[in-house]
Amino acid sequence: MRIIFIVAGILFSIPALSQYPNKPIRLVVPFPPSGAADLTARVVSGPLGTALGQTVLLDYKAGADGAIAGNDVKGAAPDGYTLLFGTNTGMCAAPVLRKNPPYDPLADFTPVAMVGKFGFFAFVHQDVPAKTMKEFIAYARQNPGKLNYGTGNSTSIITTAQLASMEKLDMVHVPYKGDGPLSLDFIAGRVQFVIATPGTLQQYAKEGRVRVLATLLPSRSPLLPEAPTMTEAGMKEIPIQPYAAIYGPKGLAKEIVERLAKATQQVMAQPAVKEGVARYAFEAQSSTPGELAEFHRVQLDLWRRTMKEVGIQPD
Repeated sequence: MRIIFIVAGILFSIPALSQYPNKPIRLVVPFPPSGAADLTARVVSGPLGTALGQTVLLDYKAGADGAIAGNDVKGAAPDGYTLLFGTNTGMCAAPVLRKNPPYDPLADFTPVAMVGKFGFFAFVHQDVPAKTMKEFIAYARQNPGKLNYGTGNSTSIITTAQLASMEKLDMVHVPYKGDGPLSLDFIAGRVQFVIATPGTLQQYAKEGRVRVLATLLPSRSPLLPEAPTMTEAGMKEIPIQPYAAIYGPKGLAKEIVERLAKATQQVMAQPAVKEGVARYAFEAQSSTPGELAEFHRVQLDLWRRTMKEVGIQPD
C-alpha cells in the first residue's frame, strides 16, 4: 500500500508542476521603494510576469541589511510563489557582518538566476585636485589622514576599505545611515571621497561639483560614460561585485527552478530590459542556477576574506 501512495503522490505532483505558475508570484524586495533595487526590480518584474504568464507582484520588506526580506522568503513554502530579489547586501553582507548570522545564504535558499550588477562609482569632491583615479591615489598618499571618505551602505564600506588597503591609503572613515545623508555631506565638502551608486550624484557630476573617477562595473555605464572602468583607469579591480539575483526558499522543485531560470534568462536578454536597467547604472546579466550558486559562493568567500584583511569585525 505504501508504494501505491508514493506513486500516486508523484503522479499528482506532475500536473501541479506542469501548470506552474497558475497564480501571481510574490517577489520580495529587500529595500524600500525608489532605491536602486526597487527601480531595477520594477523594470524586470513586468517582462518576467509576461514570460511566466502570471503577474509578478513586488513586496517590499526593507530593513536589517536585507535580512527581513531574506527571512520572509526563507520561511515561505517552496512552491515557487514567493521569491527573493536578493542582493549582495542581504546575501553576503548581512551573514558575514554579524556575529549571529540571520541565516545561511548558501544552504537556506535555492539559487534561480542572476539578474545583473549594480553600478558603483568612485567620486571625488571638486576641491580635491584629482581628475583620475591615479591622481587621487597620489594625492591621498601625499595627505595621510587628511581626507574623509563616506559610506552609506555595506558595499560602500567594504569596497572603499578594500581600495584603501590595496593602495595603502590613510583616510578617515565617516559612516552614514544611507546614501541620502552621505550625498548631502559629500556635496558640502565634509567628506571628499565616496564609492556609491550614482543616485543624485550624477547630476552634481554634470554640474562639476563632484568628479566621477571610475566605475566598479566591468564595462562603462551609459549613465556616466565618462567614467572608465578600474582597469581602464590603471587600477586593480575591486573583486567584490554588488549584484542582484532571484532566489527561492530551500527545497524549490527542480522543474520550477528551471522554469523560472529560463524565463529570467530570456527577460534579461531583451534589449528593452537592458536599456531600462541601464538607466539606473545596472548592467543586465543572467545565469543558470548552478552559475549563480558558484558566483554567490565566491562572493561570500570574498566578503569574509576582505573583512579580515581590512580589519572589519562582525557586530
